[in-house]
Amino acid sequence: FGAGGGPRASGAGRRRAAAKEGVEAATEEGEKKKEGFKALPKQTRPFYPAEQVGAVAPLGYFDPLNICPPGNEGNFRFLRAAELKHGRVTMLASVGLISQCFIKFPFWGFQTEVANGIQCVGQIPAAYGVFILVVAISIMELLVWTDNPKREPGNFGDPLGLNMYNEDMRNRELNNGRFAMFATAGIIAAELATGKDAAQQLGLA
Repeated sequence: FGAGGGPRASGAGRRRAAAKEGVEAATEEGEKKKEGFKALPKQTRPFYPAEQVGAVAPLGYFDPLNICPPGNEGNFRFLRAAELKHGRVTMLASVGLISQCFIKFPFWGFQTEVANGIQCVGQIPAAYGVFILVVAISIMELLVWTDNPKREPGNFGDPLGLNMYNEDMRNRELNNGRFAMFATAGIIAAELATGKDAAQQLGLA
């Protein structure tokens, strides 16, 4: 057999062809793996309530009873909306429990027939006012100020254009609301225990 041809040359050609096929097969397999990797669903990070607005110093995220565990965003949104709602109501209530001792409506006998403090709720005409207030609040909550799942809980927009909806003001609102819930509960409890209205408790009357 000659130096340039024969079985040796054909054997080398077969080996080169086999090596080429192996490289192509490996490349094709790699592409399939890459495509399969791209097709995997995107991994989402678990929801952590401790990273949300309201977890501020000195307590940070305070949940000793674990009623809002990580990973349950729906539960957090429900509880945060309730916290904001109660905070807003009690901020108004704490101011109202004091101001009503000095400012009263000039009609329906509010100035002469209604006592100061929480006891006025069961008196006429104050009971009528409470009923009207509850109806008005129910209409606003059910028809106007409804939670939007695309927004943060309790975010009803900025109708006055104050541009104050930022992280700092949201933390302030939550903290003031938390304080007001304790303050309102304390005023009512003290009045039931001592018979003194809010102004008398603070030495203002």
